[in-house]
Amino acid sequence: MNIRFLLLHAYGMGGTIRTVLNQASALARLGHEVEVVSVVRRRQTPHFAIDPRVKLVTLVDQRDGVLADSLPRKAWRRARGKIVPLGEFAAGYFTERVEKAVIDYVAGLDGGILVTTRPALNLIAARRGSKRVIKVAQEHMNLGAYKEPVRQEILRHYGRLDAISVLTHRSRTEYRRTLPGIPVVRIPNAVHATDTTPSTQEHPVVVAAGRLVHQKGFDLLIPAFAEAAHQHPQWHLRIFGTGPKRVQLEAAIQQHGMAERIHLMGRTPVLEQELAAASIYALSSRFEGLPMVMIEAMSHALPVVAFDCPTGPADALSDGRNGLLIPPEDVGAFAFALDGLMAGRDRRLRMGAAAAATARDYAPDIVMPMWEDFFGELLSGERITDSYWP
Repeated sequence: MNIRFLLLHAYGMGGTIRTVLNQASALARLGHEVEVVSVVRRRQTPHFAIDPRVKLVTLVDQRDGVLADSLPRKAWRRARGKIVPLGEFAAGYFTERVEKAVIDYVAGLDGGILVTTRPALNLIAARRGSKRVIKVAQEHMNLGAYKEPVRQEILRHYGRLDAISVLTHRSRTEYRRTLPGIPVVRIPNAVHATDTTPSTQEHPVVVAAGRLVHQKGFDLLIPAFAEAAHQHPQWHLRIFGTGPKRVQLEAAIQQHGMAERIHLMGRTPVLEQELAAASIYALSSRFEGLPMVMIEAMSHALPVVAFDCPTGPADALSDGRNGLLIPPEDVGAFAFALDGLMAGRDRRLRMGAAAAATARDYAPDIVMPMWEDFFGELLSGERITDSYWP
């Protein structure tokens, strides 16, 4: 099969980037012809590893900065070609030059499968994509997480796609209800690997990871940890990631007197080692798709404390068995849950073992055959199987 994945920035760092590159690499190892197309390029080398059999190409090289002829969207007043709604989380990337490059690329394809990976790219493929290619939209967020202008465009144009893949039960229900004429399948992302080093539960470390943005809720995690940490002076919190909220989070850490115990770690190329060296994973997001870094943490036998946000955590976590689900944005309850796990190593070991067992359901050798079957049915014109994941 000839499969192309269209990513906004394949050279960057983020959960969607990592899972799509993992998917592309796994399919290439199975013998398929796989190409990853990066809309923009702002780094010399990819942050995540890519199988050498995957062809990596770029549409707009921005390593020297955004060009002067590539005006920001707010300065772009020409209507023709303007597809990406301003409410899309990455709308700022889609200057006139960038959007035109994507339109030209998808319009010129001939044969195979095109997988687009965020609403901006899904909408461009739906409205301007070649009829000679099968168009699959991957949705990594639930429909309700998008701003109203984006939801309106999704409902107006996604019907032109050949299929939509989603990550959770709730997302599948939402998209089937609002877009009844298009196949919607649920296939989860696969973890990078399941033969990982398990935590020994000997290090008093809580770890979290993600972009330093409002969605990830680190402004909620900091006071929750601070409250729990008063009873456990040896414990530390390490937050991995970069983003625009760093200054505000640093101020919150100072405000709670946690400068010596809460650490904003920035990027790391060895997150697997950091997970193995921790004892608890904290997911404080306000909303998610299917949080793969959480499942990767579970593969290291880490129990998870997570807000039961829409959507994702509840698809993998069974409250009290492999982690703890907390009412959304309830800082006090989150602190109480952290306190209980900090106090009980035996409980952490028991939950961690259950978490590792759950993570094995997301192994590449389980998930990738689902994608092969799905793509095969699309190419053959068969009726799309109702569900690939129970």
